[in-house]
Amino acid sequence: MNGARRWWLLATVSVGLLLISVDNTVLYTALPTLTEDLHATASQKLWIINAYPLVMAGLLLGAGTLGDRVGHKRMFLAGLALFGIASSVAAFAPSAAVLIAARAFLAVGAAAMMPATLSLIRTTFEDERERNVAIGIWGTVSVIGIALGPILGGLLLEHFWWGSAFLINVPVVAVALVAGAILAPGASGRSDKPWDPIASAQVMAGLVGLVYAVKEAARPGGEATPIAVALVVAAVGFVFFIRRQRRQEHPLLDFALLRDPRIMSGIVAAALAMFGIAGIQLVLTQRLQLVVGLGPLKTGLLVAVVAAGSLPTGAVAGGLVHRHGPRPLIVGGLLVSAAGALLVLLLTPGAAPIPLPIPDHPAWLVPGLLLLGAGMGLAMTAASAAIMGNAPAHRAGMAASVEEVSYELGSLSGVAILGSLLGSLYTATVHLPAGAPAAAEDGLDQAHAAAARLPADQADSLLEAARDAFDNGYALALAISTLVLVIGALLTARLLARPAPVAEAREKEPVA
Repeated sequence: MNGARRWWLLATVSVGLLLISVDNTVLYTALPTLTEDLHATASQKLWIINAYPLVMAGLLLGAGTLGDRVGHKRMFLAGLALFGIASSVAAFAPSAAVLIAARAFLAVGAAAMMPATLSLIRTTFEDERERNVAIGIWGTVSVIGIALGPILGGLLLEHFWWGSAFLINVPVVAVALVAGAILAPGASGRSDKPWDPIASAQVMAGLVGLVYAVKEAARPGGEATPIAVALVVAAVGFVFFIRRQRRQEHPLLDFALLRDPRIMSGIVAAALAMFGIAGIQLVLTQRLQLVVGLGPLKTGLLVAVVAAGSLPTGAVAGGLVHRHGPRPLIVGGLLVSAAGALLVLLLTPGAAPIPLPIPDHPAWLVPGLLLLGAGMGLAMTAASAAIMGNAPAHRAGMAASVEEVSYELGSLSGVAILGSLLGSLYTATVHLPAGAPAAAEDGLDQAHAAAARLPADQADSLLEAARDAFDNGYALALAISTLVLVIGALLTARLLARPAPVAEAREKEPVA
């Protein structure tokens, strides 16, 4: 493929990736409005967010292998079409249950096209230096999409209803479908590679059970029996998946990939980086709206500072990884991000463990968010290069799936764990004034709704107590994110200190 065409193809698959990434976070700023309009419960709120990464993570391994079989171009185009249809359904969802189902359907389309975006890059850019630059752009687009989601949601809410955050996907999908059909190479894949839907179902059962157990355990008053049942389902799903993979001639996951410390370091870095950024964005967007009182658009613009920090470092990392290797970029990037998360916490009056004499103004958070984004740009670009650059060409779809599963699992666990802890700590520490409705114990948005029906002095007392309780959970979420990023730096430093495999059974395989 000539130079100009492959770069246009990179732009096309980046548009698909941007759609996927944006939909991970587009509802963060819309969540308070959406909760009110659809009368969503606290549990439904988290499932509206989590249904998308959960289903995607469960399907990604199967989608990557299916792409190796039928061709990555077909998977990319089919995923785009499904994504457009699901976006239309989500835009006009009449209830929280329908929206959760539509978000799950969105994830099916995203899972189909996401491994194809990296696989097309891996097979189109044959020169290693060019491929690293292309992967760097891919990684930067992913971070931009995550940060752009809250802005887009806020901007659309200023002028339209919350469903417009989904409806805007449809014209973008139409353009990307035409461009992808023209530009993507039409390789037919390898028909000798079977697709294993049973293994995908086993992974999905494991993930759903695990996430439900986490959410139920973190919920105040969570019952032991449902938690135990969910953990058993998760264990059974994962055990049967691993056993099945070891017996299959063409597994969804070749465990030889995970034995390569270079690939494993990229997986760990991607997962823990996404844990940190997804959890921080979720709690920060809610605090800016419900505590500080910013509108959705201003909230989104402030959170987008993370993308501004990641843009230059992500672009530079694509070139540096070829020269210096992934270790300094991954380890250094995670440590820089940890410093940024800690700075955001310290510059948040009311939540900081060390009170500083500064006003509760969002502008103080900008340095920390810039630092957080700069580290993410370095770490995530180098992680992508470590995974895709060390995977053999015949495992491109599988390697892409493994990487994206790590992204989605990181995002999913960050939202599930930190979101649940935020709600639990709020409920456990809120001290409602006399006469306040009991519903205000469920969350800060419910406290706002209750305060609107009270006299001014009682409303002020209720909101002050609710904001203090919310900040307890917010501080814990940022502290955990900082710790996870530091642990990620230590783990990847240790992994990348190991020598690369000298002889690998997975090294070469004739491509049919």
